[in-house]
Amino acid sequence: MTIDAHQHFWLMKDRKGGWPPPELAAIYRDFLPADLAPEIKAAGVEGTVLVQSDPSVEDTRFMLGLAETNETILGVVGWVEMKAEDAPAVIADLAKSPKLKGLRPMLQGIADPDWIDDPALEPAVEAMMAHHLVFDALVLEPHLSALHAFARRHPGLPVVIDHGAKPRIASGHYRDWRHAMLRLAELDNVCCKLSGLLTEAGDQKPEALRPYIETILDLFGVDRVIWGSDWPVVNLAGSYAGWIEQCREIVPKLDHEAVFGGNARRFYRL
Repeated sequence: MTIDAHQHFWLMKDRKGGWPPPELAAIYRDFLPADLAPEIKAAGVEGTVLVQSDPSVEDTRFMLGLAETNETILGVVGWVEMKAEDAPAVIADLAKSPKLKGLRPMLQGIADPDWIDDPALEPAVEAMMAHHLVFDALVLEPHLSALHAFARRHPGLPVVIDHGAKPRIASGHYRDWRHAMLRLAELDNVCCKLSGLLTEAGDQKPEALRPYIETILDLFGVDRVIWGSDWPVVNLAGSYAGWIEQCREIVPKLDHEAVFGGNARRFYRL
């Protein structure tokens, strides 16, 4: 089964002036299952993981509602204010839906890069593990040291790095990113998503992504790399069909079953 482990839906009326901004014209509109259906059908994708794109519990409930009525949505990664006193209760309530598979604080938008390395998160993490939820890490390179400390402190919590930690492909930065990712790959509970890289390439040719894709595969191994489209954000730099084809060309064919479905199914308990 081919699975897209990272895609989004949203209604602009619920964004309340948040992301995406009007200048991102290609994605400044509503995106719902009917919009994605022809893309995944053409690509041979049979199911998806729907990931939050707004830091609100309301957005999480919206996604869970879509999942209840759309069989192709196999799981949902939602949002909770993880340092709030009521976080464990909110997590328990959301987890009543069997489609809730994980949570994602939007770390890339938090000013403090060490926000994740904080004992105040302990009650929320304990609640996540009690309900068999995973942690999606939306991070940039400056967050990776704190993420390493967090993942090391919670070896029982499955963690996945979204978008390969968004390496600065457009400016050719590689060495420091690779070093930080190597440290994370040494932790058995950390996986990495092969997603979101196209939008980090800027004006670089698609071939510029190959070293980063191959590094992710080399560091994490075939059993801990999970493919995702990052649709509709991928439309800012290319297309759904183009991104999955590029990844299929670079990932060895013997590893396609794992990277394009098997790992997502196991990691998210789909």
